[in-house]
Amino acid sequence: MSKRNTQANKAAARERLRAEREAQAKKDKTRKQLVVAVSVVAALAVVGGISYGVMQLNKPDAWESAADAKNVTAPKNTSGDDGTTVVIGESGAEKTLELYEDSRCPVCATFEQGVGETVSKDVEAGKYKVKYVGATFIDNTDNGEGSKNALSALGAALDVSPEAFMEYKAALYSAKFHPEESDDKFAKDSYLIEVADSVDALKGNKDFRKDVEDGTYDAWAMKMSKTFDKSGVQGTPTLKMDDKKITAEGSENAPMTADEFTKAIDKALKA
Repeated sequence: MSKRNTQANKAAARERLRAEREAQAKKDKTRKQLVVAVSVVAALAVVGGISYGVMQLNKPDAWESAADAKNVTAPKNTSGDDGTTVVIGESGAEKTLELYEDSRCPVCATFEQGVGETVSKDVEAGKYKVKYVGATFIDNTDNGEGSKNALSALGAALDVSPEAFMEYKAALYSAKFHPEESDDKFAKDSYLIEVADSVDALKGNKDFRKDVEDGTYDAWAMKMSKTFDKSGVQGTPTLKMDDKKITAEGSENAPMTADEFTKAIDKALKA
């Protein structure tokens, strides 16, 4: 083999090696660029996901939005700011019984089961009027939406008639339908409608059902709840007449039986 051929072969080999190295370098560069691009996209996706998650967490829920609503749809048979004054009874009745209740309150259920029928009869007889103030504080202490949702549904019943409101309130507090305080059944529209089917004026009432399912009176319920918060009342049930608490004799608590209530209310009416 000539010296010339040997040198040419060596040069060719070096050229092939250089070309292979350049090709490999290009592949490595391309692979690195792809890895970086994918990493950037993944990082952006994570950041975007976190940002979206934060936005969702900071986004007010339906009840917060209802509480902040400027335009409030109030039920019929109401008066005052945002329709938060609910007075039921004969306009000629001289005295007014203020009744503060939370729909999830188990003590309110006991009161309504023991005294509610007497209150209804007294109101029908024109003995006094009832001013109802609804609360939702149990939703905050026990976590839930039942107090707010039931109050909104009571607004839908009140829009039908004062009588429907009183009967529906009695049904919500009844032994048959009132859940344990820890069981947030009233948060379900379907359950509120089921309870309403026990009230003649609400059974099969499409307007009532639509108002419950659409949350027509959600904002009203939140305004009513704020009215309770501003009242200074610390618990439910609380009864007042002429700005004085009505309690069972020898107690600081609301009367829980018809006899206790009648004695207390008659005393208040004479005062």
